[in-house]
Amino acid sequence: MAKRPPRTDGPKPERTRAELTRERVLAAIEANGGVFDKNGLARALGVAPDERRKLRAILAELEESGALGRVGRRGYQSAAALPDGGVMEIVDRDPDGELLGRFRGRDGLFGPLVRLAPGEARGGRRGEPALGIGDRAVVRIAREGGEPIARVVKRLGQSAHKILGVFHAHPQGGGRVEPADRKARGDIMIFREHQGDATDGDLVLVELQGGARPAGPKRGVVREVVGAIDDPRAASILAIHAHGIPMGFSEEEEAQATAAKPPTLKGRTDLRQLPLITIDPEDARDHDDAVFAQPDDDPKNTGGVRVWVAIADVAAYVTPGSALDRGAFKRGNSTYFPDRVAPMLPESLSADLCSLREGEERACLAVEMVFDADGRKKSHRFVRGLMKSAAKLSYRQAQNAFDGEPDEKTRPLVPTILAPLWAAYQVLKRGRDARQPLALEGHEHRVVFGPDGDVAGVARRATLEANKLIEEMMIQANVCAAETLEAKRTPLVYRIHDQPSKEKIAQLTDFLQTVRLNWAKGEVVTPGRFNRLLAMARETEHADIVNEVVLRTQAQAIYFADNIGHFGLNLAKYAHFTSPIRRYADLIVHRALIRALGLGDDGLTEGEIARLEEIAEHISMTERRSMAAERDATERYVAAFLADRVGATFEGRISGVTRFGLFVKLKETAADGLAPISTLGAEYWAHDEASHALVGESSGRRYQLGQDVEVRLEDVAPVSGGLVFHMLSDPLPPAPGWTRSARGRSRGGRPGPAHAPRPQGRPKNVRLGKSPRRGKK
Repeated sequence: MAKRPPRTDGPKPERTRAELTRERVLAAIEANGGVFDKNGLARALGVAPDERRKLRAILAELEESGALGRVGRRGYQSAAALPDGGVMEIVDRDPDGELLGRFRGRDGLFGPLVRLAPGEARGGRRGEPALGIGDRAVVRIAREGGEPIARVVKRLGQSAHKILGVFHAHPQGGGRVEPADRKARGDIMIFREHQGDATDGDLVLVELQGGARPAGPKRGVVREVVGAIDDPRAASILAIHAHGIPMGFSEEEEAQATAAKPPTLKGRTDLRQLPLITIDPEDARDHDDAVFAQPDDDPKNTGGVRVWVAIADVAAYVTPGSALDRGAFKRGNSTYFPDRVAPMLPESLSADLCSLREGEERACLAVEMVFDADGRKKSHRFVRGLMKSAAKLSYRQAQNAFDGEPDEKTRPLVPTILAPLWAAYQVLKRGRDARQPLALEGHEHRVVFGPDGDVAGVARRATLEANKLIEEMMIQANVCAAETLEAKRTPLVYRIHDQPSKEKIAQLTDFLQTVRLNWAKGEVVTPGRFNRLLAMARETEHADIVNEVVLRTQAQAIYFADNIGHFGLNLAKYAHFTSPIRRYADLIVHRALIRALGLGDDGLTEGEIARLEEIAEHISMTERRSMAAERDATERYVAAFLADRVGATFEGRISGVTRFGLFVKLKETAADGLAPISTLGAEYWAHDEASHALVGESSGRRYQLGQDVEVRLEDVAPVSGGLVFHMLSDPLPPAPGWTRSARGRSRGGRPGPAHAPRPQGRPKNVRLGKSPRRGKK
């Protein structure tokens, strides 16, 4: 068993101070053998008190990327300190489909992510089944090109976790379970005595049986029936269980929510005469925010505006340490599936007392902001108020009114509410344009359901100026919250977004050379510089691929107890304040404002302040969990929609390039699937990471990220959401200056079996939302 490395106090302090960067932090860690604690590293680097926040942010980013791993509560370990071998558990896959693992010690998993040797995902010797996520093995660490690689010495079987899948009954009893995870390989055999209450088409949780099996299918025991494949909501049920999304509320939570009373004016500012309105998606059930704007009557602020943003006062109902608070923290946020919502709060709060419903008095925490004619904020103030929404509008209703086509509801609102709101947005837009936030292009799609609950189609979600109006006003309110709390020296949870690492910028620079665009070495990295690059790319045939690569260059936004700013929005101070019904982060910021401004006795507690780092880490995790679950559910619904179109051809765009094939996103539905390398033509293909392309070694022709292609749908696995395509389009001509010696760095392969997980065969007569006994319609 792998042993934890001992904690040290870090390397010897440097004599001179230099800029604190990711690269410098990694170098100090490696110089110390890869093991350290936070305080020892700070001393070694000579980190000043005002730099400790940045150090913590860099460590959080390195841990997020897998370059570092935790050892105990405060220790960290890098690849330099990995043991020579030990027990490793498979925990994930990289974008190329290769397995990633972490060492398992006495107290659980520890250390950084380590890549397993290529091929381990495709099965072992003597017909052994392929390793998968959750499997354990004894490994030894080899160094290949400086990167640690884990080579399997002995397989130890599956860790004690459950696999979600669909049970397919055998006429004689027992059956097999088709795993819902598209990365899983092979079905699981279930004997009659291990079938439990499962019947044909049930969604089940299966625990693998122990014991080494040199060959043959895995065997398992059904531990729980969680639903049925013919349930129209099956895709969401699969995602909920696969990602561990908490569902339902405890009796104590429900009792507290039911006992909540409507708000009164006591201790609040009366805002009921202010004609605040809500503007939300047409199908929204909860309404966090309301807005109102008017010209500033201050003669010294000609052309300026006053903007009010009122947010539901969730803190008045969800108090620190209560059952509602514990449940909201556990969930971290609401999770939005195509057909349902897993809410953070009970419906009696989220859709009623905490929702800013039209014509009803509601508690709110509001901010009044004053902007000059150029959109620069001059001042702001927060109040804890009582409001009454003057109208509930959809984005489309508001946009039509802004465009001069109001309906019966919006027509009387135009002169007094909607026209001033639109005028204020034009002012705020000038400020946004001067700020130059990152302007990446992206399109969202939504699943459309028919009356029977089955998927009727996939539609592109329109982005209107009305959406942007609300977005910009919410951003400004979020800035006000962060600025106020910093000014009052009150701790909070920030929403941070670091600038791209030097490694990412170097990769971007290499790629841009392949499309004849430039990024000068040492150039200052700003959102405005990225925007200029995107603008140049729009004049070329490479606009889509450049947009995609710039997106992949960015760091991931997270919650953090210290501030490093928000790179993408180009803001120095930023926190989430505007959605406390669906995000725990916003509830923490509300409590912090209540404490800082003396707005009540239900503000942030000393205990919460002591736990802010833990809270930020937890809600960053729950956000990622929800995003993964939402994505998986959508992919399964779209796969179910496409199950009847096997053999059809589609227009798409290459969205991912790997050693084993190409991922293609369909333009019609935004569905992603794999075109295996076996469908690309009769030559070897090399993976050129710099140009994000597969390049034919003999011809130089290439398939490149962002390339428009035509594919034929070959296979669909609705249970896992997996799609397999056959590539119909020819590759692009060789890149300028290509020669046979200028080959890619990673070898692909000849036509043959796909080197990647693929759907495990389409189950006959089975579709999500339809009974396997009825067959296809």
